[in-house]
Amino acid sequence: MTNTENIFNFIDRYAEKADMLYLEAIIEACNEWIEGTHAPALTNNVSKEEIRRGIQLAVLKGMKQHAQPNHQMTPDSIGLLIGHIASKLAGDKENITLLDPAVGTGNLLFSVMNTLDKNVSASAVEIDELLVRLSAVLAELLEQQVVYLVQDALRPLLIDPVDIAISDLPVGYYPDDDNALNYELMAEEGHAFAHHLFIEQSMNHTKPGGYGIFVIPANLFESEQAAKLHPFFKQKAIIRALIQLPATLFKNVAHEKSILVLQKPFLETKPLKDVLLAQVPNMSDKNAMARFLQKIDEWAEKDLK
Repeated sequence: MTNTENIFNFIDRYAEKADMLYLEAIIEACNEWIEGTHAPALTNNVSKEEIRRGIQLAVLKGMKQHAQPNHQMTPDSIGLLIGHIASKLAGDKENITLLDPAVGTGNLLFSVMNTLDKNVSASAVEIDELLVRLSAVLAELLEQQVVYLVQDALRPLLIDPVDIAISDLPVGYYPDDDNALNYELMAEEGHAFAHHLFIEQSMNHTKPGGYGIFVIPANLFESEQAAKLHPFFKQKAIIRALIQLPATLFKNVAHEKSILVLQKPFLETKPLKDVLLAQVPNMSDKNAMARFLQKIDEWAEKDLK
């Protein structure tokens, strides 16, 4: 068996015997692993990615048993692609700070942190306490530096500006109209789109010249509140790339997503090159994916340096 399978089996056996929610049992099993009470059978050279994948397999099983709308996980394929993009944006910089304002279980955040593989630290925001506990125990096992804020991410955040913000944006309406009035992207009437406000909040907490990488609804620029986005992007964020994800990743057209890469303007911002518009090929086609990643690398080298 692989390390990933051994980790999943260790957690799964523990959770099936425990008299508690499966997701709660994952936390308990991981705590016992951390404390050395019980541990999975591993080869000596276990990697951070094997740990992440093994635990996330268990989390996926737990979520199927106790499905809740806010318990959704960013697929590994998307996380690894965003990790690759983030590594290109980070360039030669040694110390990288990240923000994920909707961290959930941390699958996207840890995919990116593991890919960067340098001195990286993160601020993570999540309102669901169970998801924070799941994410925090994984951060400890992965030995990743993450500070958690358990709150509504659209309220004031006490964090320093970061190099790169990442988020699989929560899609839908934000119910707190009074708080939404603090944002330029508040709707003219009715509730604002939460995903719009998360973009604005993330870029507010990004350093000048820093980047935002967001998983967005594919129809972001055609929605009824899209007109609010154009002046915001003109003044507060430069669109660097719009990458369409394969339709095969989603159950139907309405759920299709893209990746949006933004840069916060700064004094030395170079004249805007063409926005990278690209479509991710079938991710199971290794040759096509290799060519696509090469295109990303060339774009980062040519247009962002």
